[in-house]
Amino acid sequence: MSIFNILSLVGGLALFLYGMNIMSSSLERTAGGKLKSILSKLTDNTFKGLLLGMGVTAIIQSSSAVTVMMVGFVNSGVMALRQAIGVIMGANIGTTVTAWILSLSGIDGSSLLVQLLKPSSFTPILALIGIALFMFAKNDKKKDVGSTFLGFAVLMFGMETMSAAVEPLAEIPAFTRMFTLFSNPIIGVLIGALVTAAVQSSSASVGILQALSATGQISIASAIPIVMGQNIGTCITALLSSIGTNKNAKRAAVVHLYFNVIGTAVCMALFYGLNAIIGFDFINGSADHLSIALIHTSFNLLSTFILLPFASQLEKLAIRTIPSGSGSYAETLLDERLIATPSIAVEQGRNVSGVMAELTKQCAVNATKLLTEYSDVLFKTVENMETESDKYEDEIDEYLVKLSEHELSDADNAEIFCLLHSVTDFERIADHGMNLAESAKELHEKGIRFSEEARNELGVLIKAINEVVGLAISSFMEKSPELAKEVEPLEEVIDSLTTAVRNSHIKRLSRGECSVESGFILNDIVINLERISDHCSNIAICVIENVEGSFEPHSYSESLKNGTNESYNEMFKYYSEKFSLQPQQN
Repeated sequence: MSIFNILSLVGGLALFLYGMNIMSSSLERTAGGKLKSILSKLTDNTFKGLLLGMGVTAIIQSSSAVTVMMVGFVNSGVMALRQAIGVIMGANIGTTVTAWILSLSGIDGSSLLVQLLKPSSFTPILALIGIALFMFAKNDKKKDVGSTFLGFAVLMFGMETMSAAVEPLAEIPAFTRMFTLFSNPIIGVLIGALVTAAVQSSSASVGILQALSATGQISIASAIPIVMGQNIGTCITALLSSIGTNKNAKRAAVVHLYFNVIGTAVCMALFYGLNAIIGFDFINGSADHLSIALIHTSFNLLSTFILLPFASQLEKLAIRTIPSGSGSYAETLLDERLIATPSIAVEQGRNVSGVMAELTKQCAVNATKLLTEYSDVLFKTVENMETESDKYEDEIDEYLVKLSEHELSDADNAEIFCLLHSVTDFERIADHGMNLAESAKELHEKGIRFSEEARNELGVLIKAINEVVGLAISSFMEKSPELAKEVEPLEEVIDSLTTAVRNSHIKRLSRGECSVESGFILNDIVINLERISDHCSNIAICVIENVEGSFEPHSYSESLKNGTNESYNEMFKYYSEKFSLQPQQN
């Protein structure tokens, strides 16, 4: 074997691994954010989870990606440990599809059908279609399909390059003796596990084994323990991803390890026990692409068949391995492991932003309540909510910025843009809520009481503020441009109300009906209420822009100012009447 063969082998391996990575990531993007809802909702029993894990892994061609997703879901509270177990088992079966696809490169025959099935015949066509879609398609989904075709073509080319490069190894006696050594089950399992742990993909390591089988020197006796070991080695990815997670997430990774280790031990005991009794003649034959794919699938099906009824026992074993302990632990809502699947990470970012939005809404409601019904307990609640809001903003911002560094679709980029802006507005609303709480505390401690007229006017303004906050938050949660378009006319009404309240205060001050000190506090309250309304307007415009896509905020605002938007005019009239300062409408 010359240096050129070694270079071809290394180059083929690089192309193979790169092609698999491109194909897998493109398939993940094509599947989109629906993966999260599918995986988290359709796993109410282990068997459903098994089928789902098989299907999703067969689609995205990566059991490691699915298992890491499970660790992330369990860590962020999206999925319970029991739900994840079935999906993890199914992922082991789903990943065997890759080996069957790769086995196409080993088929031989002179008939037209066989020739058409050979990758060397159809991958150039897929590559041509793929590059055309990738370069010229404007739709993200089509581009991802193109990337998938290109990744598959590169993968198959790398596979064939590796197979051609290792053929001279058949003439080297040392190579033959090495694989005779691997026929020892323990050594074979260890080698399979180590190689797979190094490349962090059982599909890739099975593909490498299939390429080496082109030498004709790998026996089935050697291939069986190596394939079993490969399933143990793939657990390293999930174990690494569980570092720094909560206990349930670590348990999910441990379940994956136990499933493969126990499955390997049981299958080896059954196979070698029967071989000792019956004596399988086929194990001394040469392994090829097809037989390795068959071994891989048979092993995973048998392991699952044996261990599926014991899913609850696997859960208990994982819990015993990683006990709860007496201390508490902080659960991280935003799990960076999900960033490996950007569409799912974006959806999780939106979910956590929704939690912050509800927190902000309640903070504003409690803050305005303090102005009329002060209590130290409620003040402390608002203070805690504002502090929590700051933490949410920091965590969400950091998460979304890291996520934005990955390759994303236009829709996901737009979603992240909207979330970043909205989260800032949520945090500012909470800040203004805290300012209102401090004004309420100052009124209480100094024993200052507004005049009845001021209290009535402030009451109308507070009702309008609570309504605009509710509309803005609901439009964000529901991604509803219809609700969002109700915010701007109400925001304009609130601007008019704040002006009217200030003017009324000046008149009362000139008549000597209120003190200068109470006037300063009232002015602070009105300013903060107005700022809350402004941030609600920002949220609503962001929602409209994100959902409608072609929306232009400046032209929208201009049409409102010019009075050419009939819907706006109607809503403005409705809210002007609903929140009038006239006594008869209070």
